[in-house]
Amino acid sequence: MKSLFKATLLATTMAMALNTPLVSAATTSAEQGAAAKADKSAAKFKDDDQQAAYALGASLGRYMDNSLKEQEKLGIKLDKAQLIAGVQDAFADKSKLSDQEIEETLKGFETRVKTAAQAKMEKDAKENEDKGTAYRTAFAKEKGVKTTKSGLMYLVEKAGSGEAPKDTDTVVVNYKGTLIDGTEFDNSYTRGEPLSFRLDGVIPGWTEGLKHIKKGGKIKLVIPPDLAYGKTGVPGIPANSTLVFDVELLDIKPAPKNDDKAADAKADNASAAASK
Repeated sequence: MKSLFKATLLATTMAMALNTPLVSAATTSAEQGAAAKADKSAAKFKDDDQQAAYALGASLGRYMDNSLKEQEKLGIKLDKAQLIAGVQDAFADKSKLSDQEIEETLKGFETRVKTAAQAKMEKDAKENEDKGTAYRTAFAKEKGVKTTKSGLMYLVEKAGSGEAPKDTDTVVVNYKGTLIDGTEFDNSYTRGEPLSFRLDGVIPGWTEGLKHIKKGGKIKLVIPPDLAYGKTGVPGIPANSTLVFDVELLDIKPAPKNDDKAADAKADNASAAASK
């Protein structure tokens, strides 16, 4: 039983190193639960406990198979037959390794996975940086594109009317966000709900970029990594990603006067500190 626990620990370790959820297989199994229950008679399980045991084994097996495929992406190829043999031997209490050997082996494996994952992240980050630079260089040559001192690039498609938003204003927008290869990671249009936020509460590329249009305006923003999510990235957006946003500014809601005064005081204090 201890060995079975070690196998589960291995799965958890692999999931943590790869930042993949252990429940993914169980979730898939749950989604198929209704169909499995309807087909219970065809499966010929003796009772609910027998079916539950099989489901647990199938869920664990599916998860481990997916994990092995993730290891291969890191250049680590584990022997599936040996994994199955380890599980069988654990149930038969005939493990070829002592508890200490299992623990030491798993610690070594965890180190290997983390090292390989880190190397892959660094490689991917460098590739993203190079591809982003090339994309921005090409975009800069398009008609109407402007580049600010910060490196932000934008193309005003519709100027809008009225005043441009200030940092303390709340803006309401519709937008689509993609990576440079066209992969979409966010879209308020498909959600059917615009996004509302204070302008200085988002990534720097948005805070700066939306000031170039007014209410009713539309703009394309090409944001370099240091004005977006930088070297770390976030789920769905890899490290060092250049981001492309198509944004429509629907409304601008000025901040209460007290907020404006507080922001001005904060800016004055920062300026005074910098001059000392």
